[in-house]
Amino acid sequence: MTINSQIKTNLMIKGQRVIDHQSKVRISSGWLPDLKISAAILVIWAMAACSEKQLEESATVFSMSDTMMSKCAFYEAKKEIVKNEIRLFGKITADNNKMAQVYPIVSGIVKSINVELGDYVRQGQILASIQSSEVASFQKEKLDAINDVAVAEKNLQVARDLFAGKLNSEKDVTAAEKELEKAKAELARINEIYSIYSLKGGSMFNVTAPISGFVVAKKINQNEQIRPDNADPVFSIADINEVWALANVNESDIARIQVGYDATVNTLAFPDYHFRGKIDKIFNAIDPDTKSMKVRIKIPNADLKLKPEMNCTVSVSYSEKDSLIAIPSTSVIFDKSKFWVMVFKDKKNIDTRRVEVYRQLGNITYIKSGLQEGETVISENGLLIYDALND
Repeated sequence: MTINSQIKTNLMIKGQRVIDHQSKVRISSGWLPDLKISAAILVIWAMAACSEKQLEESATVFSMSDTMMSKCAFYEAKKEIVKNEIRLFGKITADNNKMAQVYPIVSGIVKSINVELGDYVRQGQILASIQSSEVASFQKEKLDAINDVAVAEKNLQVARDLFAGKLNSEKDVTAAEKELEKAKAELARINEIYSIYSLKGGSMFNVTAPISGFVVAKKINQNEQIRPDNADPVFSIADINEVWALANVNESDIARIQVGYDATVNTLAFPDYHFRGKIDKIFNAIDPDTKSMKVRIKIPNADLKLKPEMNCTVSVSYSEKDSLIAIPSTSVIFDKSKFWVMVFKDKKNIDTRRVEVYRQLGNITYIKSGLQEGETVISENGLLIYDALND
Protein backbone atom coordinates (compact mmCIF):
# COMPACT_ATOMS: atom_id res chain seq x y z
CA MET A 1 0.00 0.00 0.00
CA THR A 2 1.35 3.49 -0.93
CA ILE A 3 1.84 6.33 1.58
CA ASN A 4 -0.94 8.27 -0.10
CA SER A 5 -3.41 5.38 0.25
CA GLN A 6 -2.32 4.77 3.85
CA ILE A 7 -3.08 8.39 4.82
CA LYS A 8 -6.47 8.22 3.17
CA THR A 9 -7.28 4.93 4.93
CA ASN A 10 -6.24 6.29 8.35
CA LEU A 11 -8.37 9.39 7.87
CA MET A 12 -11.32 7.29 6.75
CA ILE A 13 -10.94 5.08 9.85
CA LYS A 14 -10.91 8.17 12.11
CA GLY A 15 -13.95 9.54 10.34
CA GLN A 16 -15.78 6.28 10.76
CA ARG A 17 -14.95 6.31 14.48
CA VAL A 18 -16.32 9.82 14.77
CA ILE A 19 -19.48 8.78 12.97
CA ASP A 20 -19.86 5.71 15.16
CA HIS A 21 -19.33 7.81 18.28
CA GLN A 22 -21.84 10.44 17.19
CA SER A 23 -24.34 7.78 16.34
CA LYS A 24 -23.97 6.30 19.82
CA VAL A 25 -24.44 9.71 21.35
CA ARG A 26 -27.51 10.26 19.27
CA ILE A 27 -28.97 6.90 20.20
CA SER A 28 -28.26 7.32 23.92
CA SER A 29 -29.24 10.93 24.37
CA GLY A 30 -31.17 11.68 21.22
CA TRP A 31 -30.14 15.36 21.27
CA LEU A 32 -27.22 15.62 18.53
CA PRO A 33 -28.68 16.86 15.23
CA ASP A 34 -27.92 15.11 11.90
CA LEU A 35 -26.43 18.36 10.63
CA LYS A 36 -23.53 18.18 13.06
CA ILE A 37 -22.74 14.63 12.01
CA SER A 38 -22.67 15.62 8.33
CA ALA A 39 -20.41 18.58 9.03
CA ALA A 40 -17.95 16.40 10.88
CA ILE A 41 -17.81 13.96 8.01
CA LEU A 42 -17.15 16.76 5.47
CA VAL A 43 -14.29 18.17 7.57
CA ILE A 44 -12.61 14.76 7.78
CA TRP A 45 -12.87 14.16 4.04
CA ALA A 46 -11.53 17.66 3.33
CA MET A 47 -8.52 16.93 5.53
CA ALA A 48 -7.90 13.70 3.65
CA ALA A 49 -8.13 15.46 0.25
CA CYS A 50 -5.73 18.21 1.31
CA SER A 51 -3.20 15.70 2.59
CA GLU A 52 -3.40 13.74 -0.67
CA LYS A 53 -2.93 16.88 -2.78
CA GLN A 54 0.09 17.99 -0.78
CA LEU A 55 1.65 14.55 -1.15
CA GLU A 56 1.10 14.57 -4.91
CA GLU A 57 2.61 18.05 -5.28
CA SER A 58 5.64 17.08 -3.26
CA ALA A 59 6.04 13.89 -5.34
CA THR A 60 6.09 15.81 -8.67
CA VAL A 61 8.98 18.09 -7.65
CA PHE A 62 12.10 17.10 -9.70
CA SER A 63 15.62 18.16 -8.89
CA MET A 64 18.80 17.19 -10.70
CA SER A 65 21.46 15.72 -8.48
CA ASP A 66 25.12 16.71 -8.74
CA THR A 67 25.91 13.32 -10.27
CA MET A 68 23.25 13.81 -12.92
CA MET A 69 24.49 17.34 -13.61
CA SER A 70 28.01 16.04 -14.19
CA LYS A 71 26.76 13.54 -16.75
CA CYS A 72 24.83 16.14 -18.75
CA ALA A 73 26.10 18.82 -21.11
CA PHE A 74 24.44 22.18 -21.69
CA TYR A 75 24.32 24.42 -24.75
CA GLU A 76 23.08 27.97 -25.12
CA ALA A 77 20.87 28.29 -28.19
CA LYS A 78 21.99 30.92 -30.68
CA LYS A 79 21.20 32.00 -34.20
CA GLU A 80 23.43 30.87 -37.05
CA ILE A 81 23.34 31.12 -40.81
CA VAL A 82 21.54 28.05 -42.12
CA LYS A 83 23.77 25.64 -44.00
CA ASN A 84 22.69 23.11 -46.57
CA GLU A 85 24.35 20.08 -48.10
CA ILE A 86 24.36 18.29 -51.46
CA ARG A 87 25.53 14.70 -51.63
CA LEU A 88 27.37 13.63 -54.77
CA PHE A 89 29.00 10.44 -55.97
CA GLY A 90 32.30 10.07 -57.78
CA LYS A 91 35.75 8.51 -57.68
CA ILE A 92 39.34 9.27 -56.72
CA THR A 93 41.81 9.98 -59.53
CA ALA A 94 45.45 10.95 -59.69
CA ASP A 95 46.41 14.54 -60.46
CA ASN A 96 46.89 14.65 -64.24
CA ASN A 97 49.73 17.12 -63.80
CA LYS A 98 51.60 14.61 -61.63
CA MET A 99 51.07 11.53 -63.76
CA ALA A 100 53.22 9.98 -66.51
CA GLN A 101 52.39 7.40 -69.18
CA VAL A 102 55.29 5.13 -70.15
CA TYR A 103 55.34 3.96 -73.78
CA PRO A 104 57.79 1.50 -75.37
CA ILE A 105 59.81 3.30 -78.05
CA VAL A 106 61.05 0.06 -79.58
CA SER A 107 59.56 -3.26 -80.54
CA GLY A 108 60.88 -6.56 -79.24
CA ILE A 109 60.49 -9.29 -76.59
CA VAL A 110 59.92 -8.47 -72.92
CA LYS A 111 62.73 -10.22 -71.06
CA SER A 112 62.11 -9.02 -67.49
CA ILE A 113 59.69 -6.92 -65.42
CA ASN A 114 61.00 -5.40 -62.21
CA VAL A 115 57.89 -3.78 -60.72
CA GLU A 116 54.24 -4.65 -60.16
CA LEU A 117 51.01 -2.70 -59.84
CA GLY A 118 51.02 -0.50 -56.74
CA ASP A 119 54.81 -0.42 -56.31
CA TYR A 120 56.53 2.85 -55.54
CA VAL A 121 59.30 3.69 -58.05
CA ARG A 122 61.86 6.47 -58.28
CA GLN A 123 62.71 8.54 -61.30
CA GLY A 124 65.15 6.65 -63.55
CA GLN A 125 64.41 3.26 -61.99
CA ILE A 126 64.30 0.34 -64.48
CA LEU A 127 60.75 -0.95 -64.85
CA ALA A 128 61.25 -3.60 -67.55
CA SER A 129 63.83 -4.78 -70.10
CA ILE A 130 63.08 -5.44 -73.79
CA GLN A 131 65.36 -7.22 -76.21
CA SER A 132 65.05 -5.41 -79.52
CA SER A 133 66.68 -5.48 -82.94
CA GLU A 134 66.02 -1.75 -83.18
CA VAL A 135 68.34 -1.14 -80.25
CA ALA A 136 71.00 -3.21 -82.00
CA SER A 137 70.62 -1.02 -85.08
CA PHE A 138 71.06 2.10 -82.91
CA GLN A 139 74.28 0.56 -81.64
CA LYS A 140 75.50 0.06 -85.20
CA GLU A 141 74.54 3.65 -86.11
CA LYS A 142 76.50 4.96 -83.14
CA LEU A 143 79.58 2.95 -84.06
CA ASP A 144 79.31 4.14 -87.67
CA ALA A 145 78.96 7.75 -86.50
CA ILE A 146 82.04 7.45 -84.30
CA ASN A 147 84.00 5.97 -87.23
CA ASP A 148 82.77 8.71 -89.60
CA VAL A 149 83.97 11.38 -87.17
CA ALA A 150 87.40 9.74 -86.95
CA VAL A 151 87.69 9.51 -90.76
CA ALA A 152 86.52 13.10 -91.20
CA GLU A 153 89.08 14.34 -88.68
CA LYS A 154 91.84 12.45 -90.48
CA ASN A 155 90.78 13.80 -93.89
CA LEU A 156 90.73 17.33 -92.54
CA GLN A 157 94.26 16.95 -91.19
CA VAL A 158 95.46 15.63 -94.59
CA ALA A 159 93.75 18.50 -96.41
CA ARG A 160 95.42 21.04 -94.15
CA ASP A 161 98.85 19.41 -94.65
CA LEU A 162 98.42 19.43 -98.45
CA PHE A 163 97.28 23.05 -98.33
CA ALA A 164 100.40 23.93 -96.33
CA GLY A 165 102.52 22.28 -99.03
CA LYS A 166 100.64 24.14 -101.78
CA LEU A 167 99.32 20.79 -103.06
CA ASN A 168 95.61 21.62 -102.77
CA SER A 169 93.40 24.65 -102.46
CA GLU A 170 91.68 26.32 -99.52
CA LYS A 171 88.42 25.05 -100.98
CA ASP A 172 89.52 21.47 -100.29
CA VAL A 173 90.22 22.33 -96.65
CA THR A 174 86.81 23.96 -96.29
CA ALA A 175 85.11 20.88 -97.75
CA ALA A 176 86.97 18.62 -95.29
CA GLU A 177 85.85 20.85 -92.40
CA LYS A 178 82.23 20.60 -93.55
CA GLU A 179 82.47 16.79 -93.66
CA LEU A 180 83.80 16.75 -90.12
CA GLU A 181 80.97 18.99 -88.89
CA LYS A 182 78.44 16.71 -90.56
CA ALA A 183 79.96 13.59 -88.99
CA LYS A 184 80.03 15.22 -85.53
CA ALA A 185 76.40 16.33 -85.91
CA GLU A 186 75.32 12.77 -86.70
CA LEU A 187 77.23 11.44 -83.70
CA ALA A 188 75.63 14.09 -81.48
CA ARG A 189 72.19 13.03 -82.74
CA ILE A 190 72.85 9.40 -81.91
CA ASN A 191 74.20 10.31 -78.47
CA GLU A 192 71.08 12.40 -77.83
CA ILE A 193 68.89 9.40 -78.65
CA TYR A 194 70.93 7.27 -76.26
CA SER A 195 70.54 9.91 -73.56
CA ILE A 196 66.79 10.40 -74.04
CA TYR A 197 65.96 6.70 -74.03
CA SER A 198 68.75 5.61 -71.68
CA LEU A 199 70.13 3.19 -74.26
CA LYS A 200 73.05 0.99 -73.36
CA GLY A 201 75.29 -1.22 -75.39
CA GLY A 202 73.93 -4.38 -76.97
CA SER A 203 70.34 -5.18 -77.94
CA MET A 204 68.62 -4.57 -74.54
CA PHE A 205 66.34 -1.60 -74.01
CA ASN A 206 65.48 -0.63 -70.40
CA VAL A 207 62.09 0.95 -69.76
CA THR A 208 62.69 3.51 -66.97
CA ALA A 209 60.42 5.61 -64.76
CA PRO A 210 60.18 9.23 -65.97
CA ILE A 211 58.96 10.44 -62.53
CA SER A 212 58.81 9.18 -58.97
CA GLY A 213 55.47 7.78 -57.86
CA PHE A 214 53.26 4.70 -57.70
CA VAL A 215 52.58 2.30 -60.55
CA VAL A 216 48.83 2.79 -61.04
CA ALA A 217 48.54 0.86 -64.31
CA LYS A 218 50.53 -2.00 -65.85
CA LYS A 219 49.91 -3.49 -69.29
CA ILE A 220 53.01 -5.56 -69.94
CA ASN A 221 53.90 -9.19 -69.28
CA GLN A 222 57.11 -11.18 -69.42
CA ASN A 223 57.92 -12.83 -72.78
CA GLU A 224 55.28 -10.65 -74.43
CA GLN A 225 56.07 -9.31 -77.89
CA ILE A 226 55.91 -5.55 -78.18
CA ARG A 227 54.83 -4.41 -81.64
CA PRO A 228 56.07 -1.15 -83.19
CA ASP A 229 52.46 0.04 -83.69
CA ASN A 230 51.50 -0.41 -80.02
CA ALA A 231 49.78 2.82 -78.98
CA ASP A 232 48.96 1.89 -75.38
CA PRO A 233 51.20 2.79 -72.44
CA VAL A 234 52.83 -0.18 -70.72
CA PHE A 235 53.01 1.61 -67.35
CA SER A 236 51.25 4.55 -65.72
CA ILE A 237 53.03 6.25 -62.82
CA ALA A 238 51.42 8.82 -60.55
CA ASP A 239 52.48 10.94 -57.62
CA ILE A 240 49.47 10.64 -55.25
CA ASN A 241 50.58 12.94 -52.42
CA GLU A 242 47.66 15.04 -53.65
CA VAL A 243 44.71 13.48 -55.47
CA TRP A 244 41.47 14.56 -57.10
CA ALA A 245 37.92 13.60 -56.26
CA LEU A 246 35.83 13.87 -59.42
CA ALA A 247 32.12 14.00 -58.52
CA ASN A 248 29.05 13.92 -60.74
CA VAL A 249 26.51 16.73 -60.32
CA ASN A 250 22.95 16.09 -61.50
CA GLU A 251 21.35 18.72 -63.69
CA SER A 252 18.91 19.65 -60.92
CA ASP A 253 21.83 20.58 -58.62
CA ILE A 254 24.06 22.43 -61.08
CA ALA A 255 22.71 25.87 -60.11
CA ARG A 256 23.58 25.22 -56.44
CA ILE A 257 27.26 24.37 -57.03
CA GLN A 258 29.98 27.00 -57.01
CA VAL A 259 33.77 27.07 -56.95
CA GLY A 260 35.10 27.44 -53.42
CA TYR A 261 32.40 25.45 -51.63
CA ASP A 262 33.64 23.20 -48.82
CA ALA A 263 33.51 19.48 -49.57
CA THR A 264 33.87 16.39 -47.39
CA VAL A 265 34.93 13.16 -49.11
CA ASN A 266 34.24 9.70 -47.69
CA THR A 267 35.25 6.29 -49.00
CA LEU A 268 34.24 2.70 -48.34
CA ALA A 269 37.78 1.88 -47.27
CA PHE A 270 37.79 4.52 -44.50
CA PRO A 271 34.10 5.16 -43.62
CA ASP A 272 34.90 7.01 -40.37
CA TYR A 273 37.60 9.23 -41.87
CA HIS A 274 36.59 12.54 -43.43
CA PHE A 275 38.83 13.92 -46.19
CA ARG A 276 38.27 17.66 -46.60
CA GLY A 277 38.83 19.99 -49.52
CA LYS A 278 37.19 22.63 -51.68
CA ILE A 279 35.67 22.62 -55.14
CA ASP A 280 38.39 24.19 -57.27
CA LYS A 281 37.06 23.48 -60.76
CA ILE A 282 33.71 22.97 -62.46
CA PHE A 283 33.77 21.19 -65.81
CA ASN A 284 31.09 23.10 -67.70
CA ALA A 285 30.05 20.21 -69.90
CA ILE A 286 27.42 17.50 -69.56
CA ASP A 287 28.63 13.92 -69.84
CA PRO A 288 26.38 12.27 -72.46
CA ASP A 289 26.63 8.91 -70.68
CA THR A 290 25.80 10.01 -67.12
CA LYS A 291 23.84 13.18 -67.99
CA SER A 292 25.77 14.98 -65.26
CA MET A 293 28.44 17.63 -64.84
CA LYS A 294 31.74 16.95 -63.10
CA VAL A 295 33.38 18.97 -60.34
CA ARG A 296 36.89 18.55 -58.97
CA ILE A 297 38.05 18.61 -55.36
CA LYS A 298 41.78 18.58 -54.59
CA ILE A 299 42.60 16.56 -51.47
CA PRO A 300 45.96 16.36 -49.63
CA ASN A 301 46.97 12.71 -49.36
CA ALA A 302 50.26 12.65 -47.46
CA ASP A 303 49.30 9.40 -45.66
CA LEU A 304 48.46 7.79 -49.06
CA LYS A 305 45.10 6.46 -47.85
CA LEU A 306 43.33 7.52 -51.03
CA LYS A 307 44.05 5.43 -54.11
CA PRO A 308 43.10 6.17 -57.73
CA GLU A 309 39.83 4.55 -58.87
CA MET A 310 38.37 4.43 -55.33
CA ASN A 311 34.63 5.16 -55.23
CA CYS A 312 33.66 8.02 -52.95
CA THR A 313 30.80 10.18 -51.76
CA VAL A 314 31.22 13.95 -51.72
CA SER A 315 29.17 16.13 -49.36
CA VAL A 316 29.19 19.75 -50.55
CA SER A 317 28.28 22.36 -47.91
CA TYR A 318 26.99 25.85 -48.65
CA SER A 319 25.19 28.63 -46.76
CA GLU A 320 21.66 29.88 -47.24
CA LYS A 321 20.46 33.45 -46.67
CA ASP A 322 18.34 32.78 -43.54
CA SER A 323 19.44 32.56 -39.91
CA LEU A 324 17.78 30.21 -37.42
CA ILE A 325 18.34 28.87 -33.92
CA ALA A 326 21.02 26.18 -34.09
CA ILE A 327 21.61 23.54 -31.40
CA PRO A 328 23.49 20.22 -31.27
CA SER A 329 21.53 17.37 -32.82
CA THR A 330 22.03 15.40 -29.59
CA SER A 331 19.75 17.93 -27.87
CA VAL A 332 16.71 16.90 -29.91
CA ILE A 333 14.49 14.05 -28.67
CA PHE A 334 11.98 12.39 -31.00
CA ASP A 335 8.99 10.94 -29.19
CA LYS A 336 5.29 10.54 -29.95
CA SER A 337 5.93 11.64 -33.57
CA LYS A 338 7.16 15.04 -32.32
CA PHE A 339 10.48 16.73 -31.56
CA TRP A 340 11.33 17.87 -28.02
CA VAL A 341 14.17 19.61 -26.21
CA MET A 342 14.88 19.90 -22.50
CA VAL A 343 15.16 23.60 -21.61
CA PHE A 344 17.31 24.02 -18.50
CA LYS A 345 16.78 26.97 -16.14
CA ASP A 346 18.03 25.52 -12.86
CA LYS A 347 18.16 22.17 -11.11
CA LYS A 348 14.49 22.29 -10.16
CA ASN A 349 13.21 24.13 -13.22
CA ILE A 350 13.53 22.07 -16.41
CA ASP A 351 10.97 22.44 -19.17
CA THR A 352 10.03 19.79 -21.72
CA ARG A 353 9.60 21.95 -24.83
CA ARG A 354 8.15 20.89 -28.16
CA VAL A 355 10.03 22.36 -31.15
CA GLU A 356 9.67 22.43 -34.91
CA VAL A 357 12.80 21.25 -36.72
CA TYR A 358 13.74 23.02 -39.96
CA ARG A 359 16.72 20.85 -40.93
CA GLN A 360 19.16 18.45 -39.34
CA LEU A 361 22.63 18.62 -40.87
CA GLY A 362 25.10 16.27 -39.25
CA ASN A 363 25.64 17.31 -35.64
CA ILE A 364 23.69 20.58 -36.02
CA THR A 365 19.91 20.94 -35.98
CA TYR A 366 18.17 24.16 -37.03
CA ILE A 367 15.01 25.02 -35.07
CA LYS A 368 12.15 26.79 -36.83
CA SER A 369 10.00 27.48 -33.73
CA GLY A 370 9.65 26.56 -30.07
CA LEU A 371 13.03 27.78 -28.81
CA GLN A 372 14.39 31.27 -28.22
CA GLU A 373 17.93 32.54 -28.59
CA GLY A 374 19.80 32.49 -25.27
CA GLU A 375 17.83 29.61 -23.76
CA THR A 376 19.90 26.69 -22.48
CA VAL A 377 19.19 23.15 -23.60
CA ILE A 378 20.55 19.85 -22.33
CA SER A 379 22.75 18.60 -25.17
CA GLU A 380 23.91 15.28 -23.71
CA ASN A 381 21.88 12.67 -21.80
CA GLY A 382 18.78 14.80 -22.10
CA LEU A 383 16.76 11.65 -22.75
CA LEU A 384 17.33 10.57 -19.13
CA ILE A 385 15.82 13.82 -17.88
CA TYR A 386 13.00 13.57 -20.41
CA ASP A 387 12.08 10.07 -19.17
CA ALA A 388 12.25 11.13 -15.53
CA LEU A 389 9.90 14.06 -16.08
CA ASN A 390 7.47 12.53 -18.55
CA ASP A 391 7.02 8.90 -17.49
